[in-house]
Amino acid sequence: MLMEAAPGDAGIASTQGEDMALLHFTSGTTGTPKGAIHVHEAVTAHYATGLYALDLHPDDVYWCTADPGWVTGTSYGVIAPLVHGVTTVVDQEEMDAERWYRILAEQRVTVWYTAPTALRMLMKAGADRASGHDLSALRFVASVGEPLNPEVVVWGREAFGQPVHDNWWQTETGGIMIANFAATEIRPGSMGRPLPGVEAALVQRDENGKPVIVDGLPVLVTEPDAMGELALRAGWPSMFRGYLHEEERYRRCFAGGWYLTGDIAKRDADGYY
Repeated sequence: MLMEAAPGDAGIASTQGEDMALLHFTSGTTGTPKGAIHVHEAVTAHYATGLYALDLHPDDVYWCTADPGWVTGTSYGVIAPLVHGVTTVVDQEEMDAERWYRILAEQRVTVWYTAPTALRMLMKAGADRASGHDLSALRFVASVGEPLNPEVVVWGREAFGQPVHDNWWQTETGGIMIANFAATEIRPGSMGRPLPGVEAALVQRDENGKPVIVDGLPVLVTEPDAMGELALRAGWPSMFRGYLHEEERYRRCFAGGWYLTGDIAKRDADGYY
């Protein structure tokens, strides 16, 4: 009765780019879970990264296997495919090799975004499991969530006829920051290079593993193949705007205009991280 009495349309709320849109909590694997605040402007990053990092096109059939309760499931399971207008596959069942291969084949999935753990489970099941299904529609496979071991990248060529494209981002970044693009060389073990508009660097660390800060500025690693803490120049659209009720914790994430990610990486002479 209430639905019948309700008007057929409703006004659209007036929002600005810096208005809060999403609140994503981190998993808590590196400490107490943090509520990362994201704003409406983040959608521009979701669109751009869906194009450059996942190579989405309007005629694609896309499957992101991440749970929508996690940032990947929201940013790339809902928002990115929505703004690109692609057909999206959703499956609520637990991971099962035969079921997943059947979905890829029957739904003619063209772009598949999944997790390294899932790919390692498929790898353990054997490439012959994949060969029993028609995966000819699949043209781009990407993975995120944890480091992707080189063996899986190589195995992807055997199982799917193409490599797995690794990429890197965090709940705090709101979107993909570093990726192996469709048109560039895949280097197994590398998460790729920064997306257009993203400036990344490595920060020196002291003997206690803390970033080296001098006069408020992080000291950057310049030589190739040296380890450092991954940092991003602040200001990209999907950058988190705070931690819910934890302003001081948020401020400690930045130094001299750089966001300090807490992740350790190295960069080769060609700019691959």
